[in-house]
Amino acid sequence: MKLAYAEEDGGQRFWVLVDPVSDLALRVRAPFEQWAPGAASGDVAALDLAPQPLRWSTLRARAPVNPGARVFGVGLNYLTHLTRLGRKEAPPHTIAYIKPDSAIVHPGDAIQYPAITAQLDYEVELVAVVARPLEDTPQASACLLGYTIGNDVSARDAGKQLGSLDLFTQKALDRTAPIGPWIATLDELGGPGQPQFDLSLTINGEPRQQDNSRQMIFPLDELLNYLDARVQLRPGDLVFTGSTCGVGLEDGRFLQPGDHIVAAIAGIGELHNQVGARRVLAPARAVGRLGGPLT
Repeated sequence: MKLAYAEEDGGQRFWVLVDPVSDLALRVRAPFEQWAPGAASGDVAALDLAPQPLRWSTLRARAPVNPGARVFGVGLNYLTHLTRLGRKEAPPHTIAYIKPDSAIVHPGDAIQYPAITAQLDYEVELVAVVARPLEDTPQASACLLGYTIGNDVSARDAGKQLGSLDLFTQKALDRTAPIGPWIATLDELGGPGQPQFDLSLTINGEPRQQDNSRQMIFPLDELLNYLDARVQLRPGDLVFTGSTCGVGLEDGRFLQPGDHIVAAIAGIGELHNQVGARRVLAPARAVGRLGGPLT
């Protein structure tokens, strides 16, 4: 199944079971926490679908994030990415961070080019969506609803003035985390366990990233347990699972205003976004202590 978060004229938002090929959508009436565990295994009845069909093309796809859910990310998870940046071996464990809801970008919407960076980068990532608490489940990935697509847009020059990593500036900026266009459920994508999906990203039609999620350094179950041991995961929470090689940091080709980005994952779909105009800080705020380049 494919489950999308949609908006209709008037601003009302709701979950739908969507078939983009036939342009049909059925509204989900049950609460997320109630239907998500069953939907993961293909239980359509758990959705309590409205009988009146809608046309998907008349709705606006919103990022498939249930209200109140958190968005987490992990890093250092593809060796090809690390070796191209000069690291010779895999790290002993991952690192993690959290994105505010203001970072979320809907499918088709513009990515903000923040004023405090001159090195805005892209990262296609498989995003896991939690259906139920992990608790004492032996296999953490069995608690997922499914997967969606993410683009972990990052400010690469964050922290350079400090000489250390500044994950807050790099990963939490407003309107820099595109997610969508929908969630493909676990049963449709092979069930729990380590996912094996082809990931790719193009900019203005030029291929930049390509890999398979089987190449993760840390398996998905380990990533979920790492997070849950620190912050208990809840239904609806999303987890960005790391980026592969091909990012702008490797060759200096960073994002520019107007760039059209397509992040794709086989079996899920494509996520389209464009980079907006670069913001400019007012003179009174353009000081070095902001931790970014002067504007």
